[in-house]
Amino acid sequence: MCLMTLSMSAQTLFETTKAAAQNGDMISQYNLGLYYAAGNMVEQDSAEAMYWWRRAADQGMIEAQHTLGLCYYDGKGVPQNYAQAMTWFRKAADKDYAPAQYKIGNCYLNSSEAEQDYEKAVYWYRKAAEQGNAAGQVCLGYCYDLGYGVEQDNKQAVYWYRKAAEQGELKGQNNLGSCYYLGEGLEQDNKQAVYWYRKAAENGEPLAQTNLGKCYENGEGVKEDPKLAVYWYRKAAEQGDAEGQCCLAYCYDSGIGVDYDQEQAVFWYLKAAMQGHPRAQYNLGYLFYQSNSYATEYWMRKAADQGYKSAVNWFEGNVPRATSR
Repeated sequence: MCLMTLSMSAQTLFETTKAAAQNGDMISQYNLGLYYAAGNMVEQDSAEAMYWWRRAADQGMIEAQHTLGLCYYDGKGVPQNYAQAMTWFRKAADKDYAPAQYKIGNCYLNSSEAEQDYEKAVYWYRKAAEQGNAAGQVCLGYCYDLGYGVEQDNKQAVYWYRKAAEQGELKGQNNLGSCYYLGEGLEQDNKQAVYWYRKAAENGEPLAQTNLGKCYENGEGVKEDPKLAVYWYRKAAEQGDAEGQCCLAYCYDSGIGVDYDQEQAVFWYLKAAMQGHPRAQYNLGYLFYQSNSYATEYWMRKAADQGYKSAVNWFEGNVPRATSR
């Protein structure tokens, strides 16, 4: 009886939302788009979702404008179109909507279609970051970290990474951990590195899982524990992180934290190598070299073409060996 009441309430809410949307209520139009996008109470229909979001966006609803921008940016429900994404993001960003400001920053930093402009990326990231948008804070920190659009400044990178990390942003936590690990922008501190890596790793951030694995493998900031290193490498590897896959492969290749298993080593090296990871390509080539396989030169060439020094040396006649870093 209770379930039937809930079901009827959900149906009534949908019908009420639909009627209000048809009568021009922009919030209802936006929510009706969500129903169609999710296939909730109706058959999933991306085009219908776009129709209702556009109706709301045309009335000036910021969230709808941002959502349309996301659809064009990601190519969901429409062909990917960065120019259209920028148009809708800008409508929301000009009203100080921080998520849209962050996405405009992404367009200027990463886009292959929109004009790439690091200074404009920094401008929009800063606008989002100063409103407390954690993703914008991470990206602004990243720009300071690498000197994209601003003078390189490790202390400013740390400042913005910390802002994001303290909000629970996983990439901010990982990047702050790396600043502690490397001693960039603050005093080097492996224990603090592990603290921030662990925060992100335990919440599923693959880069942090790999970095935490390295700390356990090398006894940096924690007691050396090869089995825990393998545990965290596997977590990252299973999420598709190429560095984690390569590190896990090396553990199988060298018997670190697990029994030696060449088949597993090849499996994980291949996963990483196919993502373009040069060390994995080199180590895979080395394994094939040991077994006199025709595939040796193919993978060595892949690594060498990326400038991986050991692979370059191999082509100069030096005998290779597997590398962990």
